[in-house]
Amino acid sequence: MSPQTILDKFNLSGRVAIVTGGPGLLGREFCRTLAEAGAAVVVADLRGEAAASVAAALCQQSHRAIGVQVDITNPESVNNLVAAALGAFGRVDVLVNSAALDPKVDPEALKNRAGDALPLGAFEDYPLSAWQAALNVNLTGMFLVTQAFVKAILGAASDQGSARASIINICSTYGLNGPDQRIYLHPDRPQTFKPVYYSVTKAGVLGFTKYLAAYYAGAQIRVNALTPGGVFNDHDPVFTQNYSAKTILGRMAHKDEMNGALLYLASDASSYMTGSNLVVDGGWTAW
Repeated sequence: MSPQTILDKFNLSGRVAIVTGGPGLLGREFCRTLAEAGAAVVVADLRGEAAASVAAALCQQSHRAIGVQVDITNPESVNNLVAAALGAFGRVDVLVNSAALDPKVDPEALKNRAGDALPLGAFEDYPLSAWQAALNVNLTGMFLVTQAFVKAILGAASDQGSARASIINICSTYGLNGPDQRIYLHPDRPQTFKPVYYSVTKAGVLGFTKYLAAYYAGAQIRVNALTPGGVFNDHDPVFTQNYSAKTILGRMAHKDEMNGALLYLASDASSYMTGSNLVVDGGWTAW
């Protein structure tokens, strides 16, 4: 057998990938990247119609894909997701845990909170219900999906004698560093904050990643994190300038600039990598 070329190592032909949060800004890019590399893609999201739309667009480009509605906080729904993947494609190989609550600066929300005593997202006023909901999605949801995925992988290993899998947990620079709340200051708007749950849950993603990597030592299940920096999505000029000034490259990321790192972690190109965190942040965390 001839040795693999570097391009062979990035090839995902014959493999099946599940992407939670598949219709999201980055999730959609991840689905396209995995499909272009040869994988069949299961686009999963609470918004079933959006997941189906992303999958249909991939199929129109001659890729294999299905969309599945899933509530990642519900064990039965998560089990149904993995069953749908197995039913459609017969196996699972790659899991991208991209679904998460990520608070944005919503102009309508700002207008509704304009008369409040404390600014939007302030820790002193942060509601317990919002904290618990975020933990449920960003950590418990990731736990449940990964647990169901791993059971399918281990079952395949038992039936076929071997199995290999790659799990990629999407983190954030705010899981590494505390948010610089000054970048959210705007001269024409009330003050807002990136809320506490985002940093806490994304830091938890890193702990979860390292735990699983160590737990599955010798099981051919690799677990890594991907930490994107801020991705431009029609942000207003003030925020864009504030954010860009904190990066070495002097700008926000384009939405396709995480795709190379994602494919690297999903494929055999990263076969000697587990328990690690790949940071793609334009230098945000380097100074």
